[in-house]
Amino acid sequence: MHTPPLRPSRSPARTSPARLGAILLALALLLAACSKGSTTTVEQAESTTTTTTASTASCDPRLDGYVNHVAYANTTGSINVYPAPGATTPSQTFEVPRKTDTDPPIEVPMVFLVTNEPTDNCDWMEVLLPIRPNGSKGWVKRSDVRLEGNNYRIVVDLNGFNLKAYAGDQVLLDTEIGVARENRPTPGGVYYTTELLKPPDPNGVYGTYAFGLSGFSEVLTSFNGGQGQLGIHGTNEPDKIGQRVSNGCIRLRNEDIDKLVASIQDPYGIRVEILA
Repeated sequence: MHTPPLRPSRSPARTSPARLGAILLALALLLAACSKGSTTTVEQAESTTTTTTASTASCDPRLDGYVNHVAYANTTGSINVYPAPGATTPSQTFEVPRKTDTDPPIEVPMVFLVTNEPTDNCDWMEVLLPIRPNGSKGWVKRSDVRLEGNNYRIVVDLNGFNLKAYAGDQVLLDTEIGVARENRPTPGGVYYTTELLKPPDPNGVYGTYAFGLSGFSEVLTSFNGGQGQLGIHGTNEPDKIGQRVSNGCIRLRNEDIDKLVASIQDPYGIRVEILA
């Protein structure tokens, strides 16, 4: 599917320590089965995080105050993922920077959520992978990544039509959501945010913001020319919140996702737990 050329644009910036750049993405191709609508060009919002509460022991004392550790590939060209620590043959290879499905493709950071950091072998770490099947994991060399941390967590209760966002134990948002139709369900599991998108038209089908997730629809292997990526986004149909209306994504009222973005302020590597 052809998409309009992407144009450089940038929102008012608040530069993070990790210098998360504003990146243009085509939302209709990146987010799965979310809504029906025309292809649109969007901008990735940039922001910062300052919360440092819970403690997690690791090989990097700099990150011991953070619950989640996020690995950014710092290799050139590609990064290898291995089936076990010490393995010599990779099980997966990811392009670095990652390229979107857009036309033309846009380069974005290759990011993983760390799931295991054995302190008896600090050369390796286990990470969650943004591929099918959902929940896939692998091991990367510590020398191939740069680590950052955050204390954020999003919990989505599909049957309860509810989303809660936390910073440590503090509740940032507790709100009603729209969920997927029964014939195109959102798969439960643990995911992480891979980008934060800001559509140019806040009155469009994706609302004011949209988070892309590392998971994919298990019913739709493609959608609007993309891979069926899951997402959490706003809506131009707030009257349908509390209903089963989407093709796989989670819908929030625009004022709620605005509050979520303002509260979290860090688009990469936020742990998302979806309870099906």
